[in-house]
Amino acid sequence: MRCIVLPVLGFAFLSSAALADDNLAKGEQVFKKCAACHSINDKTNKVGPSLSGVVGRKVASFEGYSYSDAMKQFSATGAIWDAATLNVYLENPKGVVAKTKMVFAGVKPEDERKALIEFLTSKP
Repeated sequence: MRCIVLPVLGFAFLSSAALADDNLAKGEQVFKKCAACHSINDKTNKVGPSLSGVVGRKVASFEGYSYSDAMKQFSATGAIWDAATLNVYLENPKGVVAKTKMVFAGVKPEDERKALIEFLTSKP
């Protein structure tokens, strides 16, 4: 029995690692939609704030970026950019913060949002 279980567990581990790598690659591709306005690999603001280390960060808190009053009001609720908040926001930004400066309509496919959030999570 042990001879069968170990290879099966090893295959399951390798498969899940491969799927995670695929999801990160997919997230990186989805991020290309964001890259015109946001940086990810450094702390440089562009048209939008840097998204480096965004997951777990308080909303509207990246130093040196001039947030809209609407985003500051959203931040005043204590909102954090966790996976759940990002998922809702990325699907429909103006549905969460009606007067956000972000003109991007959102990432509609759930699998793309999930991959994008996983990618953002991987960027400290």
